[in-house]
Amino acid sequence: MANNNFAKTKKEFLDYLRFERLLSKNTLNSYSRDLNKFSLFLKKNKKLDFKNIEKESIVSFLQVLRETQSSKSISRILSSLRNYYKFLIREEIVENNPFLNINNPKTPKRLIKVLTVDEVKKFLESIPTSSKLELRDKAMFELLYSCGLRVSEIVNLKQGNIDLNEKIIFFIGKGNKERVCPIGYQALLHLKTYIFNARPKIEKGRSNFIFLNKNGKRLTRQGFWKVMKKYAKKLGLKKEFYPHIFRHSFATHMLENGADLRIVQELLGHSNISTTEIYTTVTKKHLKDTYFKYHPRETER
Repeated sequence: MANNNFAKTKKEFLDYLRFERLLSKNTLNSYSRDLNKFSLFLKKNKKLDFKNIEKESIVSFLQVLRETQSSKSISRILSSLRNYYKFLIREEIVENNPFLNINNPKTPKRLIKVLTVDEVKKFLESIPTSSKLELRDKAMFELLYSCGLRVSEIVNLKQGNIDLNEKIIFFIGKGNKERVCPIGYQALLHLKTYIFNARPKIEKGRSNFIFLNKNGKRLTRQGFWKVMKKYAKKLGLKKEFYPHIFRHSFATHMLENGADLRIVQELLGHSNISTTEIYTTVTKKHLKDTYFKYHPRETER
């Protein structure tokens, strides 16, 4: 009977999420899968009543989850159940949320992957400049690293975003907040070459976008990804290559060379400095590696 009541309240909860919270179908499916795991646990432990479940039983449930689920998945399931019981309290079905004080499992911090300065240099210098598309690629990747841009910003970059005389790129973000990025010498040199010499030969019709594909249309994220993989494969770099790695590398290299954290925050366009602070973890590792490599008392081994 208790399980039937759980199924009934689960349906009411999902209806609430769908019609009142207006959550997407994918999110609703995720909630449903999470609640089904709890439902299965209740069915195997028929004496348990979801309305009066105690911490000891929740611990047993977590032990079952750990057999098949990652820490990240368990955290998500706990979040779903907290929201479910929050709904039950609102509907006056239960008085307390038994999952409220259950801590999420600790997940190991993932160090972001970055390229070394030499790896960035090798990548950029590996791009030839003999064709109009190669000139585009050279300008695109030089600019990507020079300004720490997101891939979405590169492919959506318009002529109005660039002031070649002032040597800056600017964007208007949330709340009409302007973000300004200086353009480095090398990036500016290749960007001018592309805009004035190569881009007119690629453009077909009028386009306000800076970086165009071979058909004269805006380069897509997928198109950018294909171009990047081509050069990475040609160079034979063993590191995992992904578009955001240039932005990560930009931030890390700036901090390693003494840039102020808040300046890097502004350059990246982070609204919260805690987002930028993830790069300090990498630079701490760099400091330790440098110390053990160059300290005179550490090299005498």
